[in-house]
Amino acid sequence: MRITADCDAGYRLFHDGVIALAQVEAAGQRIDLVNLKRAMAEAEGKIERLKEKLTAHEVWRVWRRRFGLEANLDSRPQLGKVLYEEMKYKSSSKTEGGDRESTDESALLALADEQPFVVGYMKLQKIQKAYGTYLKGIAREVTAEGFIHPVFNLHTVQTYRSSSDSQQYPVRNQEMGELVRRNFIARDGHVLVENDFKGIEVTLSAAYHHDPVFIKYISDPKMDMHRDLAMQLYNLDRDEWKQLSKGSKSVRHAAKNKFVFPQFYGDWFVNCATNLWEEIDSSNLRGPDGASLRDHLYSKGMAELGRYDGENKETTPGSFMAHVQEVEHDFWYNRFKVYGQWRKDWFESYLKTGQFRSLTGFLYQGVMRRNEVTNYAIQGSAFHCLLWSLIRIQRELRRNKMRTKIVGQIHDSILADVYIPELDQYLEIVRRVTERDILKDYDWLIVPLSIECEISPIGKSWHDKRSVDIRRDTNTYSVEGFNGSAIDLLKFWQGS
Repeated sequence: MRITADCDAGYRLFHDGVIALAQVEAAGQRIDLVNLKRAMAEAEGKIERLKEKLTAHEVWRVWRRRFGLEANLDSRPQLGKVLYEEMKYKSSSKTEGGDRESTDESALLALADEQPFVVGYMKLQKIQKAYGTYLKGIAREVTAEGFIHPVFNLHTVQTYRSSSDSQQYPVRNQEMGELVRRNFIARDGHVLVENDFKGIEVTLSAAYHHDPVFIKYISDPKMDMHRDLAMQLYNLDRDEWKQLSKGSKSVRHAAKNKFVFPQFYGDWFVNCATNLWEEIDSSNLRGPDGASLRDHLYSKGMAELGRYDGENKETTPGSFMAHVQEVEHDFWYNRFKVYGQWRKDWFESYLKTGQFRSLTGFLYQGVMRRNEVTNYAIQGSAFHCLLWSLIRIQRELRRNKMRTKIVGQIHDSILADVYIPELDQYLEIVRRVTERDILKDYDWLIVPLSIECEISPIGKSWHDKRSVDIRRDTNTYSVEGFNGSAIDLLKFWQGS
């Protein structure tokens, strides 16, 4: 990948971005050294206990019998041979090359009911990663003053997004996120504030495909894409959806994160069906009658997840996987047919020219898979909106001689160490830049962007951040039981 001479807008963005990110690196993130030491000891203890439990399990006995002295608990290929060859379990999917049964997370989750060993195994691997990659990485990089200074790059990622030579900090896995993010704290007299663009890649994609149904979904507050897909995926009518009561939020969340977003990013029905099926148990999803959502699907004729025969391209008839396959077809050929056609046309254009150009002024060239071609420009442009915003916010902080410091960025979010007296001023700058000013420079944004806000209470860590609703009509911030200025919100939290 390269920025060519005719991509002036892209060059200027990255030139200014390098300067702004250098200032972010210099500011640094404060680390709670006492908590870091405690977290590392806690992780070591969990790892030891999990290893003792796993090596006492029958699966490990089979493992040792198969591999002898070469048995390695950290080897996924060995685990695959034990589960699929020795113990004769059936895998829900193959590896990307199709040469062996998969041992990725979705494939192992599909075996969780039959073989609980895999649950403990995945937990061990996640904690080992939290300890070896994240906690030890922080300990290695922290200065004597208690700060780390992440190094951000703009030249290493094929999508023209950023990368970091320092470790990023997990949030998707709740246990790992807590273990790691509790170590990040604000400077004295400051609070940590994270602002992220709400569904920016999904919103920004509309500027490429112009699908009218899609645009209506994300523009009309009365419409709910994730609710409609949740109802379709789990075969719920309007009355049944209403009967879910508060449980509908979890079912909607499952559809959003296990189907809708994966589909937009190029996943397919086999993985989506497996993840949706397993989500019923892992999130304890309930149907209209209060029983497991599995029982509801059973009443609709879907008694099993089912399998996909790649050689014959056949899905188990009447299974949940066959149902999700039908939903996927409807998703791209009926519900969002303009978006689906754009994906086809965009890829065919790439096949003819070997390149494509983003709306933000970057030329993409080289060998890419189909989902990479349809996703790279969208993913890159989404980050460029974030970078554009960070540059301008950083300039305003310096111009106004504010004590607030931007200390990090992760693709669609900006993390700041905000001086408490400047909190409302900072949040107003962020909202103006990200929701109004950017539309003047990037006039191809046909759907306005929306910024969200999370604030850590005084004296609390990054992990302790709380979501805050932004009342744009009154320029106030709201949580349950409070509506007012951001500074008064901090006082409210302290009082409660």
